Amino acid sequence: MPPTQDAQRTELHKTIWSIADDLRGSVDGWDFKQYVIGTLFYRFISENLTDYLNEQEGDGFDYATLPDEEAENGRAETVNERGLFILPSELFANVRRDALAGKHDEDLNEVLERIFKNIEASAAGTDSEDDLKGLFADFDVNSAKLGNTVLERNKKLKILLDKIGSMDLGSRYQDNRIDAFGDAYEFLMNMYASNAGKSGGEFFTPQYVSTLLTKIALAGRTSVNKVYDPCCGSGSLLLNTAKQIGAANVREGFFGQEINLTTYNLCRINMFLHDMNFDHFSIKLGDTLKDPQHWDDEPFEMIVSNPPYSIKWEGKNNPLNINDPRFSPAGVLAPASKADLAFTMHMLSWLSADGTAAIVEFPGVLYRGGAEGKIRTYLVQNNFVDTVIQLPPNLFYGTTIATCIIVLKKSKKTSDVLFIDASKEFVHVGNLNNLSDENIERIYRTHMDREEVQYFSKLVSNDDIVANDANLSVSSYVEQEDTREKIDIKELNAQIEQIVAREKELRRAIDAIVADLEAQG
Repeated sequence: MPPTQDAQRTELHKTIWSIADDLRGSVDGWDFKQYVIGTLFYRFISENLTDYLNEQEGDGFDYATLPDEEAENGRAETVNERGLFILPSELFANVRRDALAGKHDEDLNEVLERIFKNIEASAAGTDSEDDLKGLFADFDVNSAKLGNTVLERNKKLKILLDKIGSMDLGSRYQDNRIDAFGDAYEFLMNMYASNAGKSGGEFFTPQYVSTLLTKIALAGRTSVNKVYDPCCGSGSLLLNTAKQIGAANVREGFFGQEINLTTYNLCRINMFLHDMNFDHFSIKLGDTLKDPQHWDDEPFEMIVSNPPYSIKWEGKNNPLNINDPRFSPAGVLAPASKADLAFTMHMLSWLSADGTAAIVEFPGVLYRGGAEGKIRTYLVQNNFVDTVIQLPPNLFYGTTIATCIIVLKKSKKTSDVLFIDASKEFVHVGNLNNLSDENIERIYRTHMDREEVQYFSKLVSNDDIVANDANLSVSSYVEQEDTREKIDIKELNAQIEQIVAREKELRRAIDAIVADLEAQG
């Protein structure tokens, strides 16, 4: 039985802490993440390829023990099928074994550098070349941050190989209950670079939020043509779609764009390790708002995204934006200091007529005035807003703010918006709140059935919303339950009368005692 989700996450975090302890004083801060994630990838991509080839050859075959000369015979076929090739001697397990045996104390850095170059070069001239290019660019085996001498660096590299190799995350990466790379990245951000992460708007999407978003965007469908995330990070949302309906049921593939080089590489790595064939996904590097990479692939039937919160963008400072077909329909641009609704307009533009977009939004977007209010008015008047969901606070690393989900459609059958207050739908785990399966199902079912539930959900007409300054804040429409103790006024008055009567009796008794004392005196 594979480890549970919580057990896998605990194992990952324990290993990261252990590595950090061993490397203390050498690799500090934000640079540390490159080595942890790069080593994780090297291990998993080696195991992934080995598992695949062993399954192809059948019982008794072990690719890891095959002589390199024999393995070379299958290079072309393997690259064609898997998009890359690794010699048996260059597999993680074999390099780790040799390193622990002391065989590479003087040249482990050179060995790893050669292997990483060989892996990337194995795809040169093939359809998978772009998908592998630069995957190990962040992993500098010769960095002085690892040590001042080659021997010191190799000692640290050996520690990395050993610790990552000893992790128990189940027998197959694709069977993991967690997004190991995304979770590691999130954890490392929290350890070392929370400020850097916040300033970049980087908030990893936890698996339970990914599950809710993808369920909503799928809208009950068992297949879609294409799924898109314009701010894809480590690919959690794209992969969750594959997990829910199967990669083969996303007929034309998975599309994403990411501005951060590290997380861009994480996403590509994750695709490979979840058995996503290189011709079934397209992940691009770049600024989605400034330079979108999938013009030829839109529209998309399904869009899921957790875009960066309130980051800056060019806005009206670039006169081309007001004429951009993605932003121009609203007649106004999102503020240059807050790009949230620019991402929303981009996704709406690339959404197919019968598609669904589920987007995590910063709460201020839903009620602020000015340009954002005008954009919301455009969205509501054109009947694009389907549902707004208030999520619980403290779901994400790096922010305690209670975020929201906005669901967009272009072919709604009704002219209203469903507001769901799910702020109390959570279970508390450690320092964070989580969405349980029951929480997710209740939110999802309410959304799909579009039912009103007292204190939980409310249907509001588009006209009423526009009349309310296009305010999309859930609290403006869903009545809050009064949890204060209810007081029975009649019973309270009766109790007061009894107290008053008793007070009169006591007063008469006291007066009698005083009078008696005075008479005796």
